[in-house]
Amino acid sequence: MKQLLLIGIGPGDPRQVTFEAVDALRRASVFFVLDKGTDKDELVRLRKAILERYRPQGGYRLVQVEDPRRDGQAPDYVGAVQDWHQQRAALYARLLEDELGVEDVGAFLLWGEPGLYDSTLRILDLVCERGVALRLEVIPGISSVQALAARHQIPLNRIGEPLTVLPGRRLAEQARIDNVVVMLDGQCAFAELDDPGLTIYWGAYLGTADEILIAGPLVAVKAQILEAREQARRRKGWIMDTYLLRR
Repeated sequence: MKQLLLIGIGPGDPRQVTFEAVDALRRASVFFVLDKGTDKDELVRLRKAILERYRPQGGYRLVQVEDPRRDGQAPDYVGAVQDWHQQRAALYARLLEDELGVEDVGAFLLWGEPGLYDSTLRILDLVCERGVALRLEVIPGISSVQALAARHQIPLNRIGEPLTVLPGRRLAEQARIDNVVVMLDGQCAFAELDDPGLTIYWGAYLGTADEILIAGPLVAVKAQILEAREQARRRKGWIMDTYLLRR
């Protein structure tokens, strides 16, 4: 049976790695890193920096492979994601069989929190369906949502109100927005809203040296966010951002 750790490493700041995660980092002997291409090689460097910080003596192997690409233009979003997950499952199954010995402990370093908008647990279910026996352990991490609230110094919840978390592609479906966290909004769905009652708390590259924070009435600051977002994307080649919309 293969031993595998899913370690939440926070949204970018190595200081936000928990003591539990550090213990897990020191137990692992093989780290799997997915390379998403030259435009996102900084994400690989950040993972390596965390290993250098908490495993300075080495004593582990790093297995770096190219991540399968998802068809971002496919009209069937769910179908495209499921196909992508199957590709990843085939890759993970091969890696675990070929690179992880009986005495090894493998690990994936996952951005933020493994249980919030991360696909690895679902993909490992598919890996098990392929006949790979796993002994799995999940180490929770600080999510970008938590970091966003901390940076803007606001509570996520309000008294007696629910907090909704959804992807950007589902924002337009909301009949009324009161307290909504939006993730994975590559199309900037907030820009289509003209409700004067909404305030936005936006953050990009949370927990890193390139962190950007903007907050204010949505109608007043959305153009500023769009400009800052585009400039950052051109400069770095990628962007990770999230925001809270609140009435």
